[in-house]
Amino acid sequence: MPATVFNRIRGLVCLIPPGFVATYGTIARALGYKNSRLVGFAIRGNQDTSIPCHRVVFKDGSLAANYSFGGSEAQRHRLEFEGITFTPEGRVKLSAHLFVFNNPFFS
Repeated sequence: MPATVFNRIRGLVCLIPPGFVATYGTIARALGYKNSRLVGFAIRGNQDTSIPCHRVVFKDGSLAANYSFGGSEAQRHRLEFEGITFTPEGRVKLSAHLFVFNNPFFS
């Protein structure tokens, strides 16, 4: 996969503000991609701690077991530190924290 595609994905992840999350699918759609797995590949390969990959979750709000920087517990800790709240099942409350890419650039 070309590095430029991964750079576009990681660049969009950087736009997610603290206290919010995006799903793999919303990121893919914002960039005009149909396959959310591509987002997962770009996130998984990231080793740059300045890119807030912890703010990317599955469409049901669940966390990534193989989050690059310590697994799902580390991801949850980082999200809680930013004020993200969770359901009793351990999923992000997407109704309160889902970031919407509504800039005309993304439509």
